[in-house]
Amino acid sequence: MSEPDDAAWHAAAGAPPSDDGFPDRDPGLPFESFDGVPARADFPGHDPADGPAAAPMDTAPTDTAPTDTARTDTARTDTARTDTAPADTAPADTAPADTAPADTAPADTAPAYTAPVTDPSVAASSSPALRAMRGRDPVPAPLTSHGPAMVLAMCNQKGGVGKTTSTINLGASLAEYGRRVLMVDLDPQGALSAGLGIAADRLDHTIYNLMLGPSTAMTDVLVPTGIEGVDLIPANIDLSAAEVQLINEVGREHTLARALRPVLHAYDYVLIDCQPSLGLLTVNALACAQGVIIPLAAEFFSLRGVALLVDTISKVRERINPDLSVQGVLVTMYDGRTVHAREVVAMLHQRFGDQVYDTIIARTVKFPETTVAGEPITTYAPTSAAAQAYRALAREVIAR
Repeated sequence: MSEPDDAAWHAAAGAPPSDDGFPDRDPGLPFESFDGVPARADFPGHDPADGPAAAPMDTAPTDTAPTDTARTDTARTDTARTDTAPADTAPADTAPADTAPADTAPADTAPAYTAPVTDPSVAASSSPALRAMRGRDPVPAPLTSHGPAMVLAMCNQKGGVGKTTSTINLGASLAEYGRRVLMVDLDPQGALSAGLGIAADRLDHTIYNLMLGPSTAMTDVLVPTGIEGVDLIPANIDLSAAEVQLINEVGREHTLARALRPVLHAYDYVLIDCQPSLGLLTVNALACAQGVIIPLAAEFFSLRGVALLVDTISKVRERINPDLSVQGVLVTMYDGRTVHAREVVAMLHQRFGDQVYDTIIARTVKFPETTVAGEPITTYAPTSAAAQAYRALAREVIAR
C-alpha cells in the first residue's frame, strides 16, 4: 500500500495544508517531535520523493471532531516510529479489538455460575474426590457382623428442610455399603412411609401401636422395603394422638427406647425421622438416640430455630440421655449460584465448625420425582450428582 500524499492526509485530519506543519522553520533543518524522534524526512525509511513527512498531531486545529482527534492521537505515536501510514490503520478496524474484553468478560465469570450445575453436590472443598485425597472420606470397610445399632435422629422443628428425604436416601446409601438399616417414621404425616412407597394409612399396626400397645410385637409392625437391607416401622395419622396419651405415662420420654430395644442387635443404624416440632415425640427420639443429624436448608429462615433446637438437645442430654450429641449438621437445598446460600453455609461453619458435614445436598428436581416413584434417589437416578452426594454423606456418617 502506497503512502498518502500531504493533501490526502490534511483532508482526512481536517487540518489546513502546509509544507511541514511548522512553516516558520527552515524546511532543510530537522526538528524534534514531542516524543523525541525526527518528525520529517529524517525518519528511517522515509523517501523524500514521497513529499514532506506527516505533520505532528500538535498542529491539528482545536475544533477537530472528537473521533478525528482520537484517531490522530493514536497515529502520533505509531507513525513517529514506523513506516506505516496513519491511513492504513483505520480506527473502525481497531475498535473491535479495544472492546473485545467487554464482550469476553461474561465468559470469564461463567465458571462461577456453571460450577454448581456440573457438580451440584459440592461447595468449596466438599467434592468427594477432594475429600478422598484428604483422607476425610474413606471407603467403608465391609462388616462381618451386625449390631448393635447406632440410633440417629433426623431432627429439626422447622418443616421443609429435607429431613424425610435425607432419611430415605441416607438409609439407602448406608445399605449400599453393607449396613443394615432400620427406618422409624415418627411423624404423624407419614411422609417417610409414603416416600418408600408404603400406604401406611391402610396398615393395622404402626409405630403408634408399638409404643402404646403392650401386646403389639415388633414383627407385627416391621415392614420390609424395596431396598435390600432396609426395614421400616411406618406411621400414620394415628400417631398424632400419642402425645396426649403419653402425658400420663410413667417414663414417657423413654417409651420409644423401650419399643426399639429388642431389635437394636439386628441392625447397624436406626434412623428416626422426627416430626417438625419439639414435642414429646421428638423428645422420645432424642432420649433413645446417640446422635442427632440436623438438616438445614441453605436459607436464612432455617437458621432462626437452630438455637432453640440446640438448647433442647442440651437439656435432653443433661436430664435424660447423657450419650446424646450432635452428630452433624447437613446443608440441604443448596444453590451455589446465590450469594445468600453461600453466606448461610459460612454462618453454619462459623457456628458449628467441624460438625458441619463436608457433603452438601444441592437442589434438584429429581427429589420430588423420587417421592412419586416411592424409591430413593440412589436407585431412581443412581448416577446423578444427588445420589453421589448421599453416598458421600453415608461415608462421612460411617467415618464419624
